[in-house]
Amino acid sequence: MAQPLTDQEFAARADEALESLQRGLMDLADREGFEVELQGGVLNIFFEEPAETRFVVSPNAPVRQIWVSALVRSFKLPWSADRGTFELDGETLPALIGRLIHMHLGR
Repeated sequence: MAQPLTDQEFAARADEALESLQRGLMDLADREGFEVELQGGVLNIFFEEPAETRFVVSPNAPVRQIWVSALVRSFKLPWSADRGTFELDGETLPALIGRLIHMHLGR
């Protein structure tokens, strides 16, 4: 069984995951007309179309998960030591966010 992440390991991996996610979304955001903002360790994705909406991606240190609030749902992604990423049921954080963005945009 894998050892749980320490506070410092979780903070470093969560920061890296959110920064990488922000970088990875910039081209799509420019093409699709939404905004991506990383501030205070929380990533916000703002949409004006087709409806004014915000997705929030934030670390939850006490439980060592990244939480996503989007499309009136909450997703809680633990760290997968085997895959070296935050994931939920085999879906990585970037894949989940991409899927949710496309759902919101109706694509």
